[in-house]
Amino acid sequence: MLRYLTAGESHGKGLIAILEGLPAGLRIDVDFINAELRRRQMGFGRGARMKIEHDTAEIFSGLKAQKTLASPIAMIIHNKDFSIETLHPVFCPRPGHADLAGYLKYGFSDIRECLERASARSTAATVAIGAVCKLLLKEFNISINSTVTSIGGATSLKERIEKIKQAMQRNDTVGGTFQICCHNVPAGLGSYVHPDRRLDGRLAGALMAIPGIKAVEIGLGFGYAKRFGSQVHDAIYYNKKKGYFRLTNNAGGIEGGISNGEDIHLSCCMKPIATLMNPLNSVNVSTNKPAKAATERSDVCAVQSAGVVAESVVAFVLADALLEKFGADVLSDIKKAYQFYLRRIR
Repeated sequence: MLRYLTAGESHGKGLIAILEGLPAGLRIDVDFINAELRRRQMGFGRGARMKIEHDTAEIFSGLKAQKTLASPIAMIIHNKDFSIETLHPVFCPRPGHADLAGYLKYGFSDIRECLERASARSTAATVAIGAVCKLLLKEFNISINSTVTSIGGATSLKERIEKIKQAMQRNDTVGGTFQICCHNVPAGLGSYVHPDRRLDGRLAGALMAIPGIKAVEIGLGFGYAKRFGSQVHDAIYYNKKKGYFRLTNNAGGIEGGISNGEDIHLSCCMKPIATLMNPLNSVNVSTNKPAKAATERSDVCAVQSAGVVAESVVAFVLADALLEKFGADVLSDIKKAYQFYLRRIR
């Protein structure tokens, strides 16, 4: 079983990521991991923190001669802005953030004790984990990419940029949508046997756990609700060269909780970031009197970045499902099992 843990606060010493369950023999390219971390920091609408931090991962364990040992991989991303002990306390929760819910749940006296971990800064560790998983998937010619599809309802690049500029002028924030496509995923990952093994459920859960994500669709998604079955289900064909294939992919590459051999298509909606420079009404939790919500250094729009984080969690889920089906000890053995399986299903 592939599993991971992350640790660290937004303004703590750094972020730690531990990935356990990789097979032995996988070559790890640290430059690729760092390139993925840079991608997470890009996009029009990102805030001043991106100018401070230049995220790079340092690998502490799990490698010898740049190859995995089947032991846990530990990575650290150091924070340049290490100021958690000196930052001012926060008493006015931001609507839309974990501030109030976390304050009530854990009995903190200062909301900062909640927001430091609830911050999306933690997704840098997630991207480092996802980058390693992408390196595993690459060995099987599986790739993942994301594309921004709308910002504040605007779809063209020019209109999306204009929408972000409008948010900046208003001291506001803006969300949007993005798509993820997974290429060359073989049929047979996941299972219909139990709910927790369904590939669609695992992917949807991982995506919904990304900070700011409020909706996930697979394939046609809500479009299924508007049409007859004969208009949406993907007819099946066969030839000796391709094997089984479809001419349409409304299912988004997953049927009955199992990948069906078509590209996996996922769509996500990210809400506008909760930190507003023109803050909404709130309550000061130390006095219970009306107040304006707290303001923190933040982004105006991070939809492009969220797409990179989404690629990472999808890579983890697919890598886990791949190892679940084909073995998890030695990369060379897994490749042999994979090739045998592909020959069988054709």
